[in-house]
Amino acid sequence: MISPRAPSCHEAGHLDVGWLFDDPTEAAKDYYRRTRIFPIMHLVGVRRELAERHPWLPAAVLKAFTAAKTIALRHLGDTAATKATLPFVEEQLRDARQLMGPDFWSYGLGPNRHVLDAFLQHHHDQGLSPRLARAEELFHASTHETVKV
Repeated sequence: MISPRAPSCHEAGHLDVGWLFDDPTEAAKDYYRRTRIFPIMHLVGVRRELAERHPWLPAAVLKAFTAAKTIALRHLGDTAATKATLPFVEEQLRDARQLMGPDFWSYGLGPNRHVLDAFLQHHHDQGLSPRLARAEELFHASTHETVKV
């Protein structure tokens, strides 16, 4: 099963339920080192009819989310008073930046092109799409450029 959380039977110590990888975090880091791919977690959509009526809207949404992320990461990096009651927050943040760079949750087409291209290739190879789509087709043209805030 693929899930954001382990099933309750795993947490209860059920003997027939275990991890696919002995160390899932290390497996994910190893995959990232080899491919520079960290699976995209979420997408934000704008209805096509709204984007057609207001062509500036998709870029404005991207800019707003990028600005919010910048603020959130600044707060996360302020470890004088940590935002999460979790041991080793500073070390985890440092390790993530060392492995993935300062923009470890990148937004936009440019920084995610290699991930999207790999996804689209696998999607097509597995027969889930009748043709190999291009990453640009997934996003409104106004969002193709990286947003600067």
